[in-house]
Amino acid sequence: MAKTKLLIVTHEMAPFLELSKISEITRQLPQAMQDKGFEIRILMPRFGNINERRNRLHEVIRLSGMNIIIDDNDNPLIIKVASIPAARMQVYFLDNEDYFQRKHVFRDKDNVFFDDNDERSIFFCKGALETVKKLGWSPDIVHCHGWMSALVPAYIKTTYKHDPAFKNSKVIYSVYENCFSEKLNERLAKKAVMSNMTEADTKPFMDADCNAMHIGAITYSDAVVLADENIDNAVLKFVKDSNKPTLATNLTQDYDNFFNFYEEITSEELVSIA
Repeated sequence: MAKTKLLIVTHEMAPFLELSKISEITRQLPQAMQDKGFEIRILMPRFGNINERRNRLHEVIRLSGMNIIIDDNDNPLIIKVASIPAARMQVYFLDNEDYFQRKHVFRDKDNVFFDDNDERSIFFCKGALETVKKLGWSPDIVHCHGWMSALVPAYIKTTYKHDPAFKNSKVIYSVYENCFSEKLNERLAKKAVMSNMTEADTKPFMDADCNAMHIGAITYSDAVVLADENIDNAVLKFVKDSNKPTLATNLTQDYDNFFNFYEEITSEELVSIA
């Protein structure tokens, strides 16, 4: 029987970048699934405060060289890779000089939210899917963690829905507590439109705040994980009203529950575990 292929898309992962509980989950979850026989790929941005020498990152020439278009601008995509020897897992890092090579992650030294965080998210989401295609790898499950990955479900279910790499993929979005109170650029929804999409497809993201990112991702996902106890009530209501299979917060501490959730989602019958 073929191994289940699991793609993890996240903006942070221990030990490379530890900002919130996401980093611990995205470190432990893929290893737990690998121990159960899953085939794993992990993608994250190469933020400037990730030490390349200490973490032994090196460029993957055969994957680099793509350009990601945002707002009619070409943005070079560099792919780097590092290994977690203890886990026998490789992590692919998406890099771009303009978007990621700065000393801070989402805010500057004065704690001001970067005004291009919208484009950084679009670049990461588009780049992640193009990287998977270039790997020649077709994930059975795409599990997105946190708001920066929120456009991935939308792209898979629109632009990439007939693409051999993703046409059979089930998409899961993990919702975490609101991590920013500001709004992203007001043109986010317009800039996020890809080929074979219209502005109607990105309408759920139009408010460009943290809730909109979550709700947009949930709209296009096949299933949802409530990964935090402090999720906004409007988002919780949207999840409930969506009737999508949901892994409840109190079940996320045990990774066996994720395994069962993945198994159900990839089977014919979808059942909510809540």
